[in-house]
Amino acid sequence: MKETISHRLFFLSNLYIYTLNMKNMEQLFKSILDQDKAPIVVCDMYSIIVYMNPSAITRYKKDMTGKSLRNCHPASANEQIDRVLEWFSKNSENNIVYTFRNDDENKDVYMVALRDSAGNLIGYYEKHEYRDRETAKLYDI
Repeated sequence: MKETISHRLFFLSNLYIYTLNMKNMEQLFKSILDQDKAPIVVCDMYSIIVYMNPSAITRYKKDMTGKSLRNCHPASANEQIDRVLEWFSKNSENNIVYTFRNDDENKDVYMVALRDSAGNLIGYYEKHEYRDRETAKLYDI
């Protein structure tokens, strides 16, 4: 089929719209992470911290983006991280592991696999779930 200027313009306009949508999606997902009250620390496959939400920076009292998560944990915890990453790698269905209970803060902590669209493991994040009942009034705006 002979490519015409109108075909090319159609393609470029769709590419532009796709690019805008992807940028918008990226902003939406970042905003979800930024607004979460619980700390979120995202790591790549090498345990390098690629993102910390504001709650995590406040909790850990510094932004450790670009540093190894392993430097923040004792050897025994790093061995557990290795075990979990190996388990995540075995099957794309292996995606979340309960890792810690903190009774003082009434929370559970999990490691959650991050995967690309083909199901390949590309990283992980630490998920905190607080179990305290919400004290805010419903729709108190």
